[in-house]
Amino acid sequence: MATFLYKLGRLAFRRRHFVALIWVALLTLAGVGAASAPAAGTTSFSIPGTEAQKAFDLLEQRFPGMSADGATARVVFKAPDGQKMTDAGNKATVEDTVKELSDGSEVASVADPYTAKAVSKDGTVAYASVKYDVSGMELQDSSRDALEDAAQDARDAGLTVEIGGDALQTVPHTGATEIIGIGVAAVVLVITFGSLIAAGLPLLTALIGVGIGISTITALASTLELGSTTSTLAMMIGLAVGIDYALFIVSRYRAELAEGREREEAAGRAVGTAGSAVVFAGLTVVIALVGLSVVNIPMLTKMGIAAAGTVVIAVLIALTMIPALLGYAGKKVQPAGKKSRWLGGKRAAKKAASGSEAGRPAKPNLGTRWASFVVRRPIAILLLGVVGLGAAAIPASSLELGLGDDGSQPTSTTQRRAYDLLSDGFGPGFNGPLMVVVDAKGSGDPDAAFKQVGDDIKGIKNVVAVTPATPNKAGDTATITVIPDAKPSSVTTEDLVHAIRDKGAEVKADTDATVLVTGSTAMNIDVSEKLNDALLPYLALVVGLAFLLLIVVFRSILVPLKAALGFLLSVMAALGAVVAVFQWGWFAGLLGVEETGPVMSMMPIFMVGVVFGLAMDYEVFLVTRMREAYVHGEKPSQAVVTGFKYGARVVSAAAVIMMAVFAGFIGSSESMVKMIGFGLAIAVFFDAFVVRMAIVPAVLALLGKKAWWLPKWLDRALPNVDVEGEGLRTDAEAKGSEDPDEDRALVRA
Repeated sequence: MATFLYKLGRLAFRRRHFVALIWVALLTLAGVGAASAPAAGTTSFSIPGTEAQKAFDLLEQRFPGMSADGATARVVFKAPDGQKMTDAGNKATVEDTVKELSDGSEVASVADPYTAKAVSKDGTVAYASVKYDVSGMELQDSSRDALEDAAQDARDAGLTVEIGGDALQTVPHTGATEIIGIGVAAVVLVITFGSLIAAGLPLLTALIGVGIGISTITALASTLELGSTTSTLAMMIGLAVGIDYALFIVSRYRAELAEGREREEAAGRAVGTAGSAVVFAGLTVVIALVGLSVVNIPMLTKMGIAAAGTVVIAVLIALTMIPALLGYAGKKVQPAGKKSRWLGGKRAAKKAASGSEAGRPAKPNLGTRWASFVVRRPIAILLLGVVGLGAAAIPASSLELGLGDDGSQPTSTTQRRAYDLLSDGFGPGFNGPLMVVVDAKGSGDPDAAFKQVGDDIKGIKNVVAVTPATPNKAGDTATITVIPDAKPSSVTTEDLVHAIRDKGAEVKADTDATVLVTGSTAMNIDVSEKLNDALLPYLALVVGLAFLLLIVVFRSILVPLKAALGFLLSVMAALGAVVAVFQWGWFAGLLGVEETGPVMSMMPIFMVGVVFGLAMDYEVFLVTRMREAYVHGEKPSQAVVTGFKYGARVVSAAAVIMMAVFAGFIGSSESMVKMIGFGLAIAVFFDAFVVRMAIVPAVLALLGKKAWWLPKWLDRALPNVDVEGEGLRTDAEAKGSEDPDEDRALVRA
């Protein structure tokens, strides 16, 4: 592979006009496609195989026009102090509001509080239920505006009015977080390279790659039913890996220049060596993202595949466009160790010319000094790293999973205030009613089955109220609303859902009627359980495939095993940090977390997928340098130091960039987005700076030559992908270089 990529890099360098034209044409084509594509509709959120989804599907069949998955809103009214909602003036205001709400074009129905018995016992709180024909994400802005205008009119009449439900649900906006991430990345790149031109190349290629990826997703959004969250993940991952992959190749190019090679040759060798690592690092990310399809949640599958496509584009751009742009840059990209004149290069040159540095040995860089320290004290560093991550992971033992509801919203939002008003007036369980669907099509006496279900549910613990069964026109299916006595996200409500389903099995045996529990609360519970059940199979699939891939890359058993175990340490520590902040409330004020509660159910599997791919990036880039040195004759301990000499600075810069991109999302007003941003940022920190920078060199120093052991039969069976570029060195030796300095450079490369 190294030889093929070497030739590709040289070709792209020579034919830079052609390569640049191809990528500009692709960007233009994707942009035109995105601009001319029909407006994307929103994807329907479905969870195949869950009971809640089966019930929704059944309602669509048996209650046509009901819009079971349509958006809902609860307009909650509270009377002024000393008054009641049953007072004539307040009642007239509510009735006017109900009439105003009924005029909406997307409104399916509006329930009057006074006819629906939706007034609290003390008479101070009432609510009107609004049902829409379309889902919350499909609702037009005009319908949301009409909802808010009606509420404001009631406020002007003297009532306290808040709106709950998913009708006000919108795509979460994160503001200028991407710009913040790019700005931090630019600063880090300038510091790393000491050159504005060299720093600009990774940014430019990453933006082009993300532009092509996001434009393609936009162009296909309507055809493939891709939601807006699909492009958000693709942008987050594509931007991060796009900068990182280009960073590694530009860094290697500058190192090759410092060895005295011509620019075309340096570009070829950079793509042949660092480019090989980019290919395999990209493959691990793609495996992790595509593997999300194991969960069998369509939305998550589409997000993973789209993000994986953006990663593939980032790899291809790094392998072709970076060498092409290096050809355009020419001498403006300096060899490693030199800075541009704008960043202190002229001052350094004068200092060298004056002879003030003459006779002094070159000072080892920070990566060399750190690796030498770790190699001398591997046991102490290993214990410190493992114990530290273990301590950070302790809170993960108290992990509670769930999906957010209005109760997890900031207290400044109308959804949260409506949630609190309903809890005060009707009890906490009123915010999460359960819908029980009774399918009595196979029953001899449907009415008796409906009555038995209602009576059985009334006898279950933690049930506050059960409404009479509401049958469809055919009389073979009915819905029953159950009000729990606990809030929607509580363990008590989850136990109640399972208890009702257990009763359903008894009803099935007695009456041949099928009982299904659905509603947003039941759907959240089912999604959480589905994600939990999928976590171990997903982890086994992703880690297993990547383990096999890394065996091919490193030609070792212990190095991939160590990489996988280190990743598990960093993920558990990151989950512990998420629990400490978002569940326990540690440093919550500092991060702007207004409300603590269960961790989002999707967080563990999402973190495993994304962080595993990125963690293997750092493993491949750092350890391939070590293997390269070992293959070229260095002792194992010295190879560790050499790997850090050339790779530590670049990997550190890549990790800081990645953290900046993810940390920008902590500023989001949406708690779930904030949690994802924090979780990914802290996971990258743990993995890059504790696992890869401390635990990895310590373990390799302790293992010595055993780290690179591979059974002979397996060595013969595995393909030789030559990530370390040994084939390039062999080819050069075969040609018999006449320059002894070049021979020595080849040995060091």
